[in-house]
Amino acid sequence: MQGGSGRGGARKPHQGGGEFGRHFETSKDSFEVDAVKFWKYQGLGNDFILLEDWDDSSPKDEKFVTRLCDRHFGIGADGILYLQQSDKADCRMQIMNSDGSEAEMCGNGIRCLAKHYFDYKEKKERITVETLAGIMTLDLKIESGEANEVTVNMGPPRLKCKEIPMDCRDLPTDEKGRFIESNILVDGRAIKGTAVSMGNPHFITFEPFKDEEIDKLGPRMERHGLFPRRTNVEFASFDDDGLKARVFERGVGWTLACGTGACATVVAAVLTGRLPYDIENRIRLTGGELWVRLPKDLSAAYMRGPAYRVFKGEIEDW
Repeated sequence: MQGGSGRGGARKPHQGGGEFGRHFETSKDSFEVDAVKFWKYQGLGNDFILLEDWDDSSPKDEKFVTRLCDRHFGIGADGILYLQQSDKADCRMQIMNSDGSEAEMCGNGIRCLAKHYFDYKEKKERITVETLAGIMTLDLKIESGEANEVTVNMGPPRLKCKEIPMDCRDLPTDEKGRFIESNILVDGRAIKGTAVSMGNPHFITFEPFKDEEIDKLGPRMERHGLFPRRTNVEFASFDDDGLKARVFERGVGWTLACGTGACATVVAAVLTGRLPYDIENRIRLTGGELWVRLPKDLSAAYMRGPAYRVFKGEIEDW
């Protein structure tokens, strides 16, 4: 989950048929008509509230989102997933971070949404999902009728400063306009890192910081002036067990896992010669492991990981 650009205006519900843009009704089961059904999902501890929003009418204002995501006075989550109709794909995902900002893309969230789509809508082992970062293709691994692992084609990593976006006018970039293994100043301190977009901005550093330094740097770097839309920040390192990372997620804070962050970190590691191309590279996050493969032509990043439903319930005070 990562904050970013908003989307103005509600779309009219799709009325047609065809392979895409099918019209679904919100599942009601035995719930009261005046209550709204929700589902709670998690991927590596990165947790979400999912709302079926087929007519694009569910509240998305900051007050509503922050209230539901509050872990003491609400349901509690890192963000809200809105499952919507799409004329371009099987469905659409809109995601709001726990601070009320909208995200372009969320790797853990889209795996959870794919599981929900399989469990409640259509038993398809491959689905397409429209997002602000583009249309994603997801392959679900089915065992005993359950979809608990999903592989996502996250699309190609975007590396040019203008694509991230990042203001690199006074910074060293390579011949392609990429910011790779170069320094930015944070409170007068030079920090070396790489900028990557996986549909949302990331800054990855392999500097050997102490935990207490990381705790302070995360929120400072998220709002660095070089990133007009803010940025996610990954503090990556290697130990005897391989690659690991801590993620300060834009619009959320420290999270147990971040799917786009895992992809961006592997991209940075591959580009700087720390990991190989064309194989699944394991990355350890606080909440567990993800696997990411990056082809040498940089045509896509493939992420594999779990998705679980935790519980479902109803919201009475809409």
